[in-house]
Amino acid sequence: MGTPEFPDLGKHCSVSDCKQIDFLPFTCDRCHQVYCLEHRGYIKHQCPKADKQDVTVVVCPLCAKGVRLVPDQDANITWENHVNTDCDPSNYEKVTKKKKCPVQGCREMLGFSNTIKCRDCMVDHCLKHRFGPDHKCPGPRKMETNFSFRNLLNVSKKQESKPQPSSSASSRWSTGFLNAVSNIRSSAEAGVSKLSEVNQGWWKASGGVGASQSSGQVEQCPQCGAKFSSVTALVDHVQKVHERSGNRSGPKVTIDACPKCSRGFQDPVALVEHVERDHGGNSRS
Repeated sequence: MGTPEFPDLGKHCSVSDCKQIDFLPFTCDRCHQVYCLEHRGYIKHQCPKADKQDVTVVVCPLCAKGVRLVPDQDANITWENHVNTDCDPSNYEKVTKKKKCPVQGCREMLGFSNTIKCRDCMVDHCLKHRFGPDHKCPGPRKMETNFSFRNLLNVSKKQESKPQPSSSASSRWSTGFLNAVSNIRSSAEAGVSKLSEVNQGWWKASGGVGASQSSGQVEQCPQCGAKFSSVTALVDHVQKVHERSGNRSGPKVTIDACPKCSRGFQDPVALVEHVERDHGGNSRS
């Protein structure tokens, strides 16, 4: 078998009575044996697995549905399973009964090739009565909606014809709206006032010395004569200009602030007299 150059070329047929060498052999897709051109068919070589992949369908006479027969199962068992589960006799008329053209007097049976649906009435007709005048087309169908706009307009007109209830309802609504706005405005003003009070307290507590501008006092530097609106600014000026820069043209001056009104005094005695005279002798802030 084969040639010296191609020793594997060609195979013998698997049929015992043939055994013919074929250089283009056929392999059966069921029994996977090699056969020649003459015995390549299932019947020719009597293939034992010829029906393994066959698809056989039987039309049920009760429901007109197709029933596939399983190769490894008895046909009677397959039929019983279909009758007990899938068989529906009511489907027989739907499948077997053919449609007719709805035009009166027309006996044309509607099939796949002679059926045309009208675009206006959406009804199937034959080729002879496909146009609207031929089958007396009533025209496109009106859209049916559950919501009626005419009823809505009638209700709105009835409400407009009764001015007193509508005016009273609108006045109540406007009164309630104005009350809500006034409440929101009053609450906002109260919040702003509380916030300002908290900010003033925090500023006094963090600064240690308040401004004397509210009492109308103006502080003046004893060395250079510069004027400041608060004791804090005056103290910063003295520390930055006259102490750090070394410009000490006069004696060092210490300024004491009143713990109540934040007014500055160079003389401690004057501070004590101020507290006793203006604050009743109580220096606690």
